[in-house]
Amino acid sequence: MTVLEVCLDDIQGAVIAERCGADRIELCANLGAGGTTPSIGTVSTVLGNVQRIGVQVLVRQREGDFVYSAMEVDAMCADIEAIRALGAPHGVEVGFVIGALTPEGTIDRDAVSRLMRAAGAASVTFHRAFDQAQHTGEALETLIDLGVARVLTSGGAPTAEAGVGALASLVEQSAGRITILAASGIRPHNAASIVARSGVTEVHLRAGAATASAGAPNEYDPGSRMTTSPEMIEAMLRALGRRTAL
Repeated sequence: MTVLEVCLDDIQGAVIAERCGADRIELCANLGAGGTTPSIGTVSTVLGNVQRIGVQVLVRQREGDFVYSAMEVDAMCADIEAIRALGAPHGVEVGFVIGALTPEGTIDRDAVSRLMRAAGAASVTFHRAFDQAQHTGEALETLIDLGVARVLTSGGAPTAEAGVGALASLVEQSAGRITILAASGIRPHNAASIVARSGVTEVHLRAGAATASAGAPNEYDPGSRMTTSPEMIEAMLRALGRRTAL
């Protein structure tokens, strides 16, 4: 079975993803700018309203590059510790999505080690900062050595489809020591092909759809916002040969 992770930044989207039958969510804020750490209130509310689905929380202190100061790492460690302190009322698995690079484009071992310590026994995914690493093969070995459970990647290409060969190489190199989570541009029409050609066992979906604004129109309101589409999730599950829950 191919695991489906849904990336989202809307609270209701977490419930939608669970009802549709997705396995896990990546909970973020501000996806329009690439994603940042969601608020404690957002995480707490999501954990209080899901019953089964795994929740991986993005911990990214700001948008922009992935080279962080010591103070920024302090802030991200504090976020992880605060989220862990919330607990999970319904016993769902809670983990973290992190990433940090050096100015030279290698994995920042010191920063990642600190973040891993803050996460404790929680499952940790290294996000797509991996695709900006200068040597992904070396970067993968570093992440394995650090105990990271999963790496989110398009194989260093703009999309997973374009990087399918590199994804296959990463799967082979990983040899079961770390999970390769394929991301970027994966849709129902190409998901099965990407999985078959790369050998990945997990895929990452941004199931966003424009939703009309509920507010009165004015010059400050763009007129719509992105929310999680149940239709997209269901279509992806079908494409992966899985039943939907709805």
